Amino acid sequence: MSQQRVGPNRTPVPWRTIWATIGSVVLTLAGIAVVKSVAKVLIWLVIAGFFAIVLGPPVDFFEHKVKVRRSIATVLVILTVLGALGGLLYTFITPIVDQSQQFANNFPRYVEDAKAGRGPLGGVVRKYKLDKRIEDHRNDFQKAFSNLGTNSLDILKGVGNAVAAALTIFVLTILMLLSGPKMMRTGLGALSPPTADRVRHVAADCAKAVTGYVAGNLLISVIAGTFTFAFLWVADVPFRTVLALWVAFADLIPLVGATLGAVPAVLVAFLNSTPQGIATMVFFVAYQQFENHVLQVTIMSKTVDLNPLVVLVAVLIGVELTGLLGALLAIPVAGIIQVLGRDVYDERRGRPKDEPTIGEEQVPVSEAGANLLPAGADGALEGGRTNGEAADEAADAKAGPS
Repeated sequence: MSQQRVGPNRTPVPWRTIWATIGSVVLTLAGIAVVKSVAKVLIWLVIAGFFAIVLGPPVDFFEHKVKVRRSIATVLVILTVLGALGGLLYTFITPIVDQSQQFANNFPRYVEDAKAGRGPLGGVVRKYKLDKRIEDHRNDFQKAFSNLGTNSLDILKGVGNAVAAALTIFVLTILMLLSGPKMMRTGLGALSPPTADRVRHVAADCAKAVTGYVAGNLLISVIAGTFTFAFLWVADVPFRTVLALWVAFADLIPLVGATLGAVPAVLVAFLNSTPQGIATMVFFVAYQQFENHVLQVTIMSKTVDLNPLVVLVAVLIGVELTGLLGALLAIPVAGIIQVLGRDVYDERRGRPKDEPTIGEEQVPVSEAGANLLPAGADGALEGGRTNGEAADEAADAKAGPS
């Protein structure tokens, strides 16, 4: 093929380079389109990988310490996790049902007290005439509730998609737990020993960051729920069990979890009495300071040490991608990225220079070599002689003929 016509002072561009550039752009756009089309599957894989990393250590424990097959170890760990989740749901749902029934039984009294101007809400209702506003918009409320039935099909569809996604992630997690080590060994076997050793250490650091974050976050959530229950029990705030469980669950969410957990507890406390509401608000403000400046620093400093700005950006991206679950996974993923970036930086910093340098100004040896040679040595080197040979000949010439 002929080349492009160019001016007298311009380098011609071969057609092969042009077509290679066009092909690269087309392949890049096609790759982006494919990633967008399978984005949901990729997200499922990331979530399943996260769970596989978290459940990997207990499976390894059963396999290597208890001496059982990996498949049996995986089944034992999965059954243990499912049992723990079932117990947690039972512990969470049972008091909700009981105390919700108690709240429903007492709700007419709350309404009557509010209408009569008694209780903490009475003054607010009387000042802003909320009872009259509710009566005026009764028809609007009824219409809004009746419209909920028209969206039931969409709600059921969303629930079905969520169940299908959960089952898919569950199966992917089990498969990763079963075949993950074998796949890792196969992949490392295709690399050179130094590279394989480096990848093995980086993977171990990534797994440590993920499991450490999960364990630390669970511990902080348990502490938050325990402290909340103890305070609400001392302050005699109703529904303390449900509120404490909600605080523990919400505290798993980075940045805003503690605030989300505190809001219902403060509202219930104010609904019971104004002093209880104020005391509950003061408690949560003090506890959040303790958690942010003591617990987080003490527990998380040995696992995932991320800049607060990085945490915020990671959480926002996670929420945008997969909602609440993305917010929970954002910090571990950011921790993995930090481990990879640190490894690349450390490897680059420890890599020998392409060419040794001399002096504080780091002058390359090739440039400084001519200045280090004695006068006349350049010509000797050009003649194919070494520095030693040139020196011998110079000594002979100085001694004269024998």
